[in-house]
Amino acid sequence: MSGSRAGRMMAGLWQRRVLARWHRRLRVAGDAPLSTLRDHMAEADSLRTVLDEYRATAGMRLARPRIGSDSFPLPAGTDWAWRPRSWRAPLEVGGLAGVVSQTRLGREVAVFHDCRDSALTIRQQRNRGEGDLAPFALRLDILHFDGSFLSLALDLPEAACTGLQRRHLLRLELGVACERPIEIFARLNVRHGPNVEQIVRELPAPSGRDVVEFDLAYTKLNEKRVELAWLDLIFDQPAMNEITIRDLVVARYPRAEI
Repeated sequence: MSGSRAGRMMAGLWQRRVLARWHRRLRVAGDAPLSTLRDHMAEADSLRTVLDEYRATAGMRLARPRIGSDSFPLPAGTDWAWRPRSWRAPLEVGGLAGVVSQTRLGREVAVFHDCRDSALTIRQQRNRGEGDLAPFALRLDILHFDGSFLSLALDLPEAACTGLQRRHLLRLELGVACERPIEIFARLNVRHGPNVEQIVRELPAPSGRDVVEFDLAYTKLNEKRVELAWLDLIFDQPAMNEITIRDLVVARYPRAEI
């Protein structure tokens, strides 16, 4: 027997034993001592963390289009760039229906609205278009909507704030497709101490890949007290529409000296 075949057989045997052990634990969980349950929960949490990371990494590699998750064009001088996880790796919960305000999808995206009777669905889907750069997209299906606003809030990572200065521009690049025309606004929020600087930009009519820039030179940003930053995508009159955000990339670079 070859070494590789023997190795596969041993791996299969080990996997079956692990599964059998957890099935036994599941059968007695209703009567097991609390101390035993605490030990098993700690072990399960450790396993889940590793398994979730493995699924994210493997899913990212297996996703179509089969490109690197960090494959996107960058402006010259870029010192930080980022594609959020929702567009580069499979989420544990891939979709939600009847979404209420402040619902989170994954670790970075949250939905906000003031609709009393939400007929809103959001889900992650595979990108398969020839021109797609991101493995995944987020799709919003909005039927009845009696609210005055709908937005997606995107938490920027700590690296976006590290070393952030007024000489920086933040560049948001979006790939958006809509069932019918809609106005979309992007708002950058940067908290520094007790204050929040906000810059609002209207996106062009969706045309594939669109770009807006936020110039921090026109703010009163206290560079020494920057704490966190987030982006809001605001959709005006979204009822009876299907909005697919096929890609989202944020980049930071210094303004050209004159």
